[in-house]
Amino acid sequence: MPALDPIVFFGTPDFAVPTLAALVAAGRAPALVVTQPSRPVGRSRQPQDPPVARWAHAHGLAVAQPERVRAPEFLETLRALAPQSPGIAVVVAFGQIFPRDLLAVPRSGCINLHASLLPRWRGAAPIQAAVAAGEERTGVTTMQMEAGLDSGPILLQEEVAIGAAETAGELSIRLAETGAALVVRTLDELARGGLVPRAQDAALATYAPRLTRDSGRAGWSLSAKTLSDLLRAYTPWPGLTAELSGAPVKLVRARVLAPDPEAGDEAAPGTFLGLRHVPSDRSDALAVACGGGSVLGVEELQRPGRKPLRAADFANGERLRAGDRFS
Repeated sequence: MPALDPIVFFGTPDFAVPTLAALVAAGRAPALVVTQPSRPVGRSRQPQDPPVARWAHAHGLAVAQPERVRAPEFLETLRALAPQSPGIAVVVAFGQIFPRDLLAVPRSGCINLHASLLPRWRGAAPIQAAVAAGEERTGVTTMQMEAGLDSGPILLQEEVAIGAAETAGELSIRLAETGAALVVRTLDELARGGLVPRAQDAALATYAPRLTRDSGRAGWSLSAKTLSDLLRAYTPWPGLTAELSGAPVKLVRARVLAPDPEAGDEAAPGTFLGLRHVPSDRSDALAVACGGGSVLGVEELQRPGRKPLRAADFANGERLRAGDRFS
């Protein structure tokens, strides 16, 4: 693999760790691991390294944590790694935009692992976007990076089924492992010269914007199916939240219920219709009216700073009555 040496790895969160581990296991340990600086976390606000930095330090890899990868001094660090320039950069959920000057440094280019089947779901939150859209399949893509947003030529792709009840957090773990193997395979085929990039069809592109804390507001005028998909998409973060009695409540677990015309399911969206038994789970759910006459069964809820409660316990503690409204 001399045409690819040395490798520089760019990555930050847990999603990127399996790829870094796979490179090391395949005998392609990066000459340098580049990740985000330490940030304050938790209530103590103590600085903590991101997952990639912790893994790299634990395995004796050289680590750089520049505040800005566009800084001239960082670019000089990269250029100094070899008599010419680094062979190739592997990028997985790094978290900073690459300027043209950085893209031009590795002589064999920059290879990015993206958690979707491009050109679908370009952007910062492709896993959540696929789950939120209720899709049954997604995948991972390796691509050659260019200045556009996830618009570079595709190298390899692998499709992955999305479980009917799978959350974005669960899917992310599976995609990270699948993507790690795909990156190693991509590098092997590039080294052999047997990989022909193919251009993306921009007309088929869809976009997955970055999530914020406000992304997970429950809109009860949406269908129960859409809300169920959003809950899966926003688990574990930012969560799907509503308001009840003027205070926020997190919907931890929910499913679509069959409407019951005799129970008055044509109520305004957000109306609590009463407790319904869910035979398949041997549990109860709060039946809440949603858009189009659909009904969401909320099986577990959580007030801020408290532990999650099953529906019946929550209803008893809150003294919920049919006709009360979630907003």
